[in-house]
Parts: sequence; structure tokens; C-alpha cells
Amino acid sequence: MSTKPTGLRELKKRQTRENISQQATRLFLERGFDHVTIAEVAVAAQVAKMTVTNYFPRKEDLALDMHDVFVQLPARTVRERGPGESALAALHRAYLSAVAAQDPVIGFSGPEFARMIVESPALTARLREFHDDREKALAAALAEETDASPDDITPRVAAAQLAAVHRLLFEETLHLTVQGRDNDEISHTLTDHAQAAFGCLEPSLADYAIRKEPLPATPR
Repeated sequence: MSTKPTGLRELKKRQTRENISQQATRLFLERGFDHVTIAEVAVAAQVAKMTVTNYFPRKEDLALDMHDVFVQLPARTVRERGPGESALAALHRAYLSAVAAQDPVIGFSGPEFARMIVESPALTARLREFHDDREKALAAALAEETDASPDDITPRVAAAQLAAVHRLLFEETLHLTVQGRDNDEISHTLTDHAQAAFGCLEPSLADYAIRKEPLPATPR
């Protein structure tokens, strides 16, 4: 049985979703998020209004089209940390790498987009939900990685501290962007901020969730 029709359908869906997102972002940047309706996005994307809501059930997600990546990134970093590496060290390393790459997921969105977010109560509220979801995902990963019992609060406490650092640094990135700082300057500032912020957690988390070194192979 050929998989070509299925592949074409998936490609068409992806193209439709990307087109809707791009048209919505253009309108939001031109007029402000709160002044654009779903119906206007549908007209711009040349699709039915129901098509827009099928792909994006919430208007906020038309602008913040990164929920899954944003939420799962710290949890994935913890799960993929190297032998001998703690959760804290892995997250610090990954964050610095994202800063060097000026990754949009950690807030490098450009001044127009950053301004659109901070000026919209609906978008800032949705971002808070993203941060909350990310903390829960990280807590679940830490519980899994440390074989914590269901009633052990430690993974949630650790996740709350680690997620708070990520939230603070994300908000600082938006703040600096809206101020008109260029990305290179923001990167330099965030590198220093990350050193201070993650460093504050070392007394409590430096030895937490360290991945065990693999056992040496038994000689035959």
C-alpha cells in the first residue's frame, strides 16, 4: 500500500497551519493582538474560520505557536543529560547554548513581537500558562529520573526552583528586547544573569538528579 497520499495530506495540513500562523502573526504585528479577530485571520489566510479554530483552538496560540516545544524543552534536557551530570548542570548548559544561538524559544523574538506580547494581557496570561505547564512537565521528568515515590515532593520543589529561573530569564529577555537592546547585547547580559541565577540553586540542587555513570563492561 502506498503511503504517498497520506504524506501529501500531512504536507498539506502542515502548509495550511504554517500559512494561518504566518498571516495571523503579520496582522498581529501590524495592528496589535487584541485588535485582530479570528475571522480576519481566516480571510487573510483564505480559509474558513472553522479551519483556523481547528488548527488553533485558542486565539493566543496563533501568536504563541510553540507550546509543545516550550513546555517540553527543560524536561527533555533532563532526560537527555549526560552521565555524571545533574539536572541543574544540564539545564544551565542547555540554557547557555540557547542563548548563544539566540533561540526564539527562550525569548529572542525581535522588538515588534516582544512588544506585542507585553502589551497584550491575553498573551501574557497565556504565557503564564505555558510556564506553569513547563514546570509540571519538568517535575514529572525529575520524578521519573530519580525514581521518586508518588508522595515525594522533592521533584516538584526542584522543578519549581528551576522553572522559576527559566521564567525570570525569559521575562528579562522580553524586557531587554522591548528596551531596544540588540540580540548580541542581550546574549551577553543573559549569560551573566544565567550564571547568577543557576548559581543560586547550586547549594540545594548541585547534587540532585545526577545521572549515574554506566557500569563498566564485565570481562568475559
